[in-house]
Amino acid sequence: MTTVTFRVEDSRITGFDCRGHSGYAEAGADIVCAAVTSAVRLVEATVNDVLGLAASVKVRERDASISLRLPGGLAPTAESTCQALLTGLMVYLTELHDEYPENIEVLEDEASSPS
Repeated sequence: MTTVTFRVEDSRITGFDCRGHSGYAEAGADIVCAAVTSAVRLVEATVNDVLGLAASVKVRERDASISLRLPGGLAPTAESTCQALLTGLMVYLTELHDEYPENIEVLEDEASSPS
């Protein structure tokens, strides 16, 4: 199963962790893994390569994982754009979960910033 956990802090999506193979089909024929990978890569490329925001990205092939963390202190337009991208990714992956509940799980991990 692929598990995608969105990190949320004070109502701001700060990033996500995506781990595991969906198990829908064999490697190279798994449409669920392909859909997740494509969506995650599109968001990462838009944040880093198009917007130039230098979000932290960690890829570990051995456990099929990718993590992205947005930098803090973004300008209002960049922040709004990133929140729209990450919210869109969350909606898309949740809809994918509704179609393939045995293959993808979408979670939110809310943490409050220290007072």
